[in-house]
Amino acid sequence: MAQTVTPEDIAQAAQRLAGRVVRTPCLHSETLSAITGCEVWLKFENLQFTASFKERGALNRLAQLGDAERARGVLAVSAGNHAQGVALHARRLGIPATIVMPRFTPSVKVEATRAFGPRIVLEGDTFDDARTRGLELAREEGLVFVHPYDDAQVIAGQGTIALEMLDEAPELDTLVIAVGGGGLISGIALAARARRPGIEVIGVQTERYPAMHDAFHGTHHPQGTGTIAEGIAVGRPGELTTRLVREHVADVLLVGEGDIEHAIVTLLEIEKTVVEGAGAAGLAALLVHRARFAGRRVGLVLCGGNIDPLLLAAIVRREMVRSGRLARLRIEVRDRPGALAAMTAALAAAGANVEEIQHQRIFGALSAELAAVEVVVQTRGEAHVGEVLATLAAAGFAGTRF
Repeated sequence: MAQTVTPEDIAQAAQRLAGRVVRTPCLHSETLSAITGCEVWLKFENLQFTASFKERGALNRLAQLGDAERARGVLAVSAGNHAQGVALHARRLGIPATIVMPRFTPSVKVEATRAFGPRIVLEGDTFDDARTRGLELAREEGLVFVHPYDDAQVIAGQGTIALEMLDEAPELDTLVIAVGGGGLISGIALAARARRPGIEVIGVQTERYPAMHDAFHGTHHPQGTGTIAEGIAVGRPGELTTRLVREHVADVLLVGEGDIEHAIVTLLEIEKTVVEGAGAAGLAALLVHRARFAGRRVGLVLCGGNIDPLLLAAIVRREMVRSGRLARLRIEVRDRPGALAAMTAALAAAGANVEEIQHQRIFGALSAELAAVEVVVQTRGEAHVGEVLATLAAAGFAGTRF
């Protein structure tokens, strides 16, 4: 018999999870609303103990295991967030847990999972490789496989998010949800549409992993090999989730890697909250597909906050470059004493702060009496970069941006 999920399953899950996971806030963002052209509410699932919504589905599944199943133990395959949810609640319930993760899972997620005490198995270069090994291991050892998304009880647990959002913001008419395997959006769409039949639920995937988008639209996009949104980097959506998405979801959109990076930094700067790539996908969709959401009352789920600090630092720097707040300039100066000091004085007069500088006399095509100075400066944005170049020119220095 095929699995099914009902609104009653989600209501029961909400009772089961009460007091055992965080009831995260759902808050209106005045600034993001002004930026996007629609009214925006944020559901801060990155404030869960494991910094991800995945706890909900994991706990709902584990809490319904029989005594014999608990004694045998459970196995989960995950790039990190489902792993942490299963490991945490297995420990709390006294259930032995094995977690199979792709070999290139960010170390912050591996170590956070390991801290909950499960056996960790790193296997395969992709999620699908890890899943193949995980299923084999579960059969070999008789472990209960806890699927990260294609499981009715997991889906029901994730659906409790929609109930909380509509309790806090009943005026919402649109929910924009990140999609990997489809467990989150399936549960949310089913719960939301049962509560408010007219609400529209829209999925978002990264262009590099468009499996649910293709299943929904009947398209065939190429699949990439990596993404900063590794939490939704799923090469094949679930059978149950695909059916539920087709029944209850209005559309599935795609966003690019740069769009997700921009959304990560926007949430960091405006909301002072850290999200991983998947957690920023919803905002990325609002920024990219503005006309699609103009004037709507939109709820976004910040579904995870587990991002490697080094990756976050790199993303912030790249966004500073895109926005013009970091600019690399090439400036020609005469090769004589005091010229470099005069050039930096001109930069200071323009309000640009020098971050890096390289003085090149030997290599290049300039004449012998000139030197090329490559400088990275902090500015206030694109318009300010133009002002900096104009100030340099007025001081007698030919400068270009590169």
